Amino acid sequence: MKTIDAERLALAEDFLRRNGRLIDRHRFAFHFRGGPAAAITAALRPYENPDGGYGHGIEPDLRGEASQPVPAQHALEFLHEAGADDDPAVERICGYLTSITGPDGGVPFVLPTVREAPSAPWWQAPDDPPGHIVPTGTLAGQLHRIGHRHPWLGPATDFCWAWLDKATDVPPYETYAILTFLDHVPDRERAEAAFERLREPMLAHIALDPQAGGEAHFPLDVAPAPGGLGRRLFDGDLIETHLDALVEAQREDGGWTVNFLIWTPQTEPEWRGFVTVERLRTLRAYGRLSP
Repeated sequence: MKTIDAERLALAEDFLRRNGRLIDRHRFAFHFRGGPAAAITAALRPYENPDGGYGHGIEPDLRGEASQPVPAQHALEFLHEAGADDDPAVERICGYLTSITGPDGGVPFVLPTVREAPSAPWWQAPDDPPGHIVPTGTLAGQLHRIGHRHPWLGPATDFCWAWLDKATDVPPYETYAILTFLDHVPDRERAEAAFERLREPMLAHIALDPQAGGEAHFPLDVAPAPGGLGRRLFDGDLIETHLDALVEAQREDGGWTVNFLIWTPQTEPEWRGFVTVERLRTLRAYGRLSP
């Protein structure tokens, strides 16, 4: 069984010091060095806008200042990591989401303000973008996880159920949103039924070969920790194989990398810093960090 020992963890720390954003350096320190949670929430504040949403590159492929839906999910995740589920920013995020939600209860994948600043080529928005499961499912799941009650959540939950009832083909990014929603939505019987119905469509886009090239999505992307429905998609031997491969994927500079398009140079260290913390969290969750 391959593991990350203290020397390799220190190498990852050095990588983050050289390349990582401040927020990811604080995340590493909190998770692996006993650093203060308050440093994460403090580092998050500069990304927040007066409307309660987030921008300013918190999603590295969105370089603009304006608030966008996906950055809100990043903010909720960072707050949750820091144990700050009761932070007033959560309520401000809900207010922002209410302001951009359509009549069907969903928030768009991206808003037309994306055109006002540099962004990756896949961030495209029509003039009146419809609601989408990405990121509505993730946002609703995150709020259900922390037990936050806000008027936005009821219609958003209904939107997600309606989307799932119609879903047939399920691309990877939709899978991530769906699983976050299904992991935490209170109606467990309906969640289990939806998971079983969508099991095969979700699996159809996951690369089971750990050496698959290109922009592949792997089992540990879907199941970054042993708990949750995503883990039930794969047998134990396959997970162990991918954990070995994930340990081996640490580069000589101490960081992990991404397999999607780097469209402007600055996004590479930003994404690598973020994903390095994520990979280490996954390895620790599965017992692959040595004492």
